[in-house]
Amino acid sequence: MKINYPWLQTYFEEKLPPPTELAEALTFHAFEIESVDGDVLDVKVTPNRGHDALSHRGIAKELSAILNIPLKHDPLRESVSLLPQTDAVAVSLPETGLCGRYIAGYLRGVKVGPSPQWLKERIESIGQRSINNVVDAANFVMFDLGEPLHAFDAGKFTKKGNQITVGVRNAKQSERITTLEGKEYELTTAHLVITDDGSDTPIAIAGVKGGKLLEVTPGTTELILEAAAFDGVSVRRGAAALKLRTEASSRFEQVLSKELPLYAMNAFAKLVLEVAGGEVVGFVDAYPEPQTVAPVTVSVSQINGLLGTHFSPKDVEGVFTRLDLPYIAKGETFTVHPPHERLDLTIPEDLVEEVGRIKGYENVPASNLPAASRQPEVSRVFALEDAIRENFLGRGYTEVLTSVFTEKGERAVLNKVDSVKPYLRESLLPGLTYALEKNVPNKGLLGLTSIKLFEIGTVWRNGKEETLVGTADEKSATEQSLEEAGKLLDVSVYKNYPLSTTVAYQPFSQYPAVLRDVSLFVPSGVSATDVEQVIRGVGTDLLVKVENFDVFEKGNQTSYALHLVFQADDRTLTDSEVSTIMENVTRALEGREGWKVR
Repeated sequence: MKINYPWLQTYFEEKLPPPTELAEALTFHAFEIESVDGDVLDVKVTPNRGHDALSHRGIAKELSAILNIPLKHDPLRESVSLLPQTDAVAVSLPETGLCGRYIAGYLRGVKVGPSPQWLKERIESIGQRSINNVVDAANFVMFDLGEPLHAFDAGKFTKKGNQITVGVRNAKQSERITTLEGKEYELTTAHLVITDDGSDTPIAIAGVKGGKLLEVTPGTTELILEAAAFDGVSVRRGAAALKLRTEASSRFEQVLSKELPLYAMNAFAKLVLEVAGGEVVGFVDAYPEPQTVAPVTVSVSQINGLLGTHFSPKDVEGVFTRLDLPYIAKGETFTVHPPHERLDLTIPEDLVEEVGRIKGYENVPASNLPAASRQPEVSRVFALEDAIRENFLGRGYTEVLTSVFTEKGERAVLNKVDSVKPYLRESLLPGLTYALEKNVPNKGLLGLTSIKLFEIGTVWRNGKEETLVGTADEKSATEQSLEEAGKLLDVSVYKNYPLSTTVAYQPFSQYPAVLRDVSLFVPSGVSATDVEQVIRGVGTDLLVKVENFDVFEKGNQTSYALHLVFQADDRTLTDSEVSTIMENVTRALEGREGWKVR
């Protein structure tokens, strides 16, 4: 979340410390700061505070408490009423679980055009593109208060009589919508849409993106303004399925207060009137189940017990006052009534955290953890996997991780990686076999005489998830359950007798190896070791491996065929370099009496 320093300053009478000092204060008491670029702070708001802190107001509220500087004004504490009401607009809200509140504002006589300079600068200061005065007003209020907003061209609605009806419903299967960018999307019943109820046509993907059909253009003179409380899970799933994550969806998916649309609509309508003119026809507020926030009770002894501190009731009272958390104190017990936007305050430990971070964790004394009352339990599954892994590695196997996606299977994934492999695998063997086929031709380059692979992985079959152990070599491929593999390998014995006797390792080259072969006849009695010694006598440190892979007798001669692997630690070898070495190898071999390179 990008926060503009001059914009933040509008919330305070007192001059704020410079951006770098604000960044330090936020880092030690609230949120990590990704970067400070001039007057812009990039704040990494934690997920539990997405309800209230993804806005300039939210960050101003935090700084007010941390620095103990009062706010000049707080738009979420003002008395707000949306008047007048109107019958010219109606809201159809059949799924209250997917949309807990929908406010529509009807304005007419507006003039859409460029934004005034101050608004344009504010929007652009946080990396957004200025579009027009109406859209910029919606974005300004979103970044100011944290509530995503939208505006529709009211003149393009299909009226029933003289009434515009805005609908909120699940999309129909394969229903389509073209967004403001001109891209068409196919929807499913999992998506929530806003509709022109008169024609039952989708006009926006709720909480994600507006549609092209009712786009606000320079010719627009009447507006329907939207401020709503959409279900966070529905918005997140819909945006993820379409791969269309927006500033709006990133806020709705955090779950916003159902009271927030009231304040946002008030600010939105006033700003549109200021920058685009016009008049308010009226508002309609569909709010079937008003939000309730349960009080939370905590004692000073609970706070000190968890933090290891010695805070007094006066210390705790000071923190709650600075945070603007209404409370009732009875002795050392505080009953806090969280503000509507602080949806993260639900249990006593949440209040303990608030006290700790505002007082400063540097004021929380360090202490040793108490001794464990019992020995930690070892996960039998993880221990078994590790034992099996150690067994295979000690016997020269290489572990691989192959894709869990496949062309066929009994369980399809909702969010397909691609259209070719939309299923979860039922077996490890296809992936293992494919990996084996790819590696066998290169075993010489790898410096191996054989390829032996294993995988410990999850499969989905017979209606359940199961962990299997699979192996593959050049002779066979098998798989069995984790338990069966443990029994077959008798892995328990390897706790005291490790299989690997390797005592030293050396780094491998990051550059590709080059493989060349040489075949020759030598007199009977000459061994492969004798041939290797002559080859290595050429005197190059680029020859990293010599392997005899074929031998046969013919009369009084023996034929050897050898792999020669060349590799450098600091560069990729050229063909000419290797060819020169091979010419020297050939001369050295043929320089021995009775030796002939084939």
